Amino acid sequence: MLEMDGWQLQHLERIELERGVLREVAPFLREREYQRSILVADENTYKAAGERLARDLEGAGLAAKLCLIRPNDMGDVVADEVSLVQLLLEVGPEETDALIAVGSGTIHDIVRFAAHKSGKPFVSVPTAPSVDGFTSAGAPLIIRGVKKTVPAVPPVAIFADLDILMSAPQHLVAAGFGDMLGKYTSLFDWKFSSLTAGEPYDEQAALITERALRSCVEHAGEIGARSEEGIRALMTALIESGIAMLLFGQSHPASGAEHHLSHYWEMEFLRRGERAVLHGAKVGAACAEIARVYHNAGERGICPGAEPEALRQHGAQVREWLKDVPEEGQIRDLLRQVGGPASRTELGIDDDLFARSLLEAHRVRDRHTLLRALNEADE
Repeated sequence: MLEMDGWQLQHLERIELERGVLREVAPFLREREYQRSILVADENTYKAAGERLARDLEGAGLAAKLCLIRPNDMGDVVADEVSLVQLLLEVGPEETDALIAVGSGTIHDIVRFAAHKSGKPFVSVPTAPSVDGFTSAGAPLIIRGVKKTVPAVPPVAIFADLDILMSAPQHLVAAGFGDMLGKYTSLFDWKFSSLTAGEPYDEQAALITERALRSCVEHAGEIGARSEEGIRALMTALIESGIAMLLFGQSHPASGAEHHLSHYWEMEFLRRGERAVLHGAKVGAACAEIARVYHNAGERGICPGAEPEALRQHGAQVREWLKDVPEEGQIRDLLRQVGGPASRTELGIDDDLFARSLLEAHRVRDRHTLLRALNEADE
């Protein structure tokens, strides 16, 4: 069992991160008397783990109805109104004891929202170390084409089977690493927003996130090789990052301007009817871009417009914090080391979309990031 260092987690009872722990899901459900579950997956994650889990549940005498989330017209499984309704229609007040999320970020977001609305517990079975939202209590959803994070619930247990995670495609592993690298700029933005706008800050949550980020970077080579040590380090970091958000109650520890760019790009791709790009891949590339903007503004005095008042007042502190944020090139090197895309152009982010996102993405969330301060300096 993954040690939680005494963190007081109200809902999350158990975290398993070992080889072969998929077989422990059925005994856990029996122990909790969850006799009738809904196994939620997509076609790929059902093949990766859902099919085997369904056999385990049947062998244990547990009923499990399968809900395969259908892809949209572009061929992507998306956490939108259509997917949410598809699952909610399967949940019966008296016929469902629990939900099981078998998949990665999107499947978990769909399930955690449905669990919240139906009042049912859910169990997490990750199939790839690709996001840090497995333990999150918030669900990032696409509602009428707009990315919104809505209140939901964390899982009651996580069974992260290393055998399954090590078999995940390299681009999914690289996406998880990219999501973690985004903590460089999100942690900076969190401190900046606390100093300049009085947004709440929690030292414990920040330290958990910093430790998780540091471990990922130290194991970049092993993660790129998808060794057991590397995947264990990455998945542990992703879980801990989610726990930091869960403890704090908001996404500040793990989401700053780099996530705002990612959300902006995602909404534009949906509007254009283009295929989705993995969340962590976008976050990693966005982190490199934001690092360049922040180092230019804070250390070199190169701002897109007027110098923000916050930089004039707190320049020395900002420069001190920026020492913990690698330069753009270093972030790109780390992304390449794990076999992921290292630039926005590799993701199909053209110059026009990128320029607009730098000017407008800060409006995606009501956060006082340095990007927002730079853009509002001329207003």
